[in-house]
Amino acid sequence: MLNFNIHEAKTNLSNLIQKVEAGEDVVIMRAGKPVARLTPYKKSEPRKLGIFKDKINIPEDFDKPMPDEWFGLGDE
Repeated sequence: MLNFNIHEAKTNLSNLIQKVEAGEDVVIMRAGKPVARLTPYKKSEPRKLGIFKDKINIPEDFDKPMPDEWFGLGDE
């Protein structure tokens, strides 16, 4: 992992992007503390909807209020 302060990063942005494209991670620092990381962009796959259809059973009363005794509010 390569570390650069903000001034160096601004001055050498094209070079840093080339390093990232080559697989390096680049950390940008401010006052010696990391504030950002440049990493290669990875295109994500679109999410597939409905993958749990017919695999999960939600009861009809799933949103009914829970009994008071679950909260210690019942007869004491």
